[in-house]
Amino acid sequence: MIDKIGLVCIWVLDQDEALDFYVGKLGFSVYTDVEAEGVRFVLVTAPEQPDVPLMLAVPGPPVMDPATAQQVRTLMAKGFLGPGSLVTKDCRKTTEELRSRGVEILDEPEERFYGIDAGFRDPFGNHWRLTELTPPPD
Repeated sequence: MIDKIGLVCIWVLDQDEALDFYVGKLGFSVYTDVEAEGVRFVLVTAPEQPDVPLMLAVPGPPVMDPATAQQVRTLMAKGFLGPGSLVTKDCRKTTEELRSRGVEILDEPEERFYGIDAGFRDPFGNHWRLTELTPPPD
C-alpha cells in the first residue's frame, strides 16, 4: 500500500535559475543541493510542507536520451507541462506579491467552485495554478 507522496519532479532548463525562482520568488526552502554520480540533485520544499520536496531536474541523460529531452523542452516552452497547484491562504494577496517579484501571472484570481484560483508560469514555461481552497462543508 502507498502511504504518501515522497517527491515531485519539475523539469527546468537551469537549476541555478530554478533555485532563484522557486526559493527567491516563491519562498521555497532548499532541501538539498548535491552532486552524485555526475548528476546534480536540487530539491526544494514549500514552507508548510517540508516533507514533500520538489526536485528541480534538467531533462537529459541519464534519465532520458537527447531526443526525448528535446521533446520535453519543447513541451515546457509551450506551457504544456503544468505540474499542478500550489496552495495559499490568500490567492489575491499572493498573486500581487508574486507579480511584484517579477513572476509572470497568466490568469488573474477568479472564484471557482473549489476556491479562488490564479495561474502563473515559471521561467521555463511550467504552468502552475495558485489556489485558495474553499473549506469543505461541515
